[in-house]
Amino acid sequence: MTDPLLISNLVLWILVMALAVVVLALARQVGILHERVAPAGALQPTEGPKVGEATEVMALQDLSGNPVTVGGPDVNGLATLVLFISPTCPVCRSIVPTAMSLANSERRRMRLVFASDGDKPEQHVAYAADLDLGGYPYTLSQTLGMSYHVSKLPFAVLIGADGTLKSKGLVNSREHLESLIEAMDMQIATVQEYVRMATVDSDEERSASAKEQAS
Repeated sequence: MTDPLLISNLVLWILVMALAVVVLALARQVGILHERVAPAGALQPTEGPKVGEATEVMALQDLSGNPVTVGGPDVNGLATLVLFISPTCPVCRSIVPTAMSLANSERRRMRLVFASDGDKPEQHVAYAADLDLGGYPYTLSQTLGMSYHVSKLPFAVLIGADGTLKSKGLVNSREHLESLIEAMDMQIATVQEYVRMATVDSDEERSASAKEQAS
């Protein structure tokens, strides 16, 4: 009776140790995969103003008739995140709270402006009230959207404090919005460009290392 019990316990411990090794190996592979997965940045269209170009100063009004300036150097030294939304855009409704949360965390260096177009201001007033946008400017301007070639929503434009276009693109998640800020901080057009550059540098380093080992 004792021998079968010892054998079964021994087999059980072997299985447990084998399982532990498999779990560690899988954890290592997940970590490697995580490092290789590129961050998802906002999809940047090719039309419209280019990143790095100076933006045109546009004097607009919000839904209450208060002046709102978009573009050009900011008198308060703040970057401007313009989020184009619409009452008929379901994704916009979900991204608005995310944009406000991000703007609040970045309030020391960035302001948030909501923008849309249409000939029914009362619809946008109700929309702004429903989303509780009272603390942020909301402007209706077809010219503003056309100047940045906004064709799909939600679309975001990030203008630096110096008035230059820092980044832009379609956004439907916090990750996309944060990628615009990351692009501005790293002084690149898109996060994808940074990943591409990093990949090239890594390939060059591996190639140089291989040549040194061969010699």
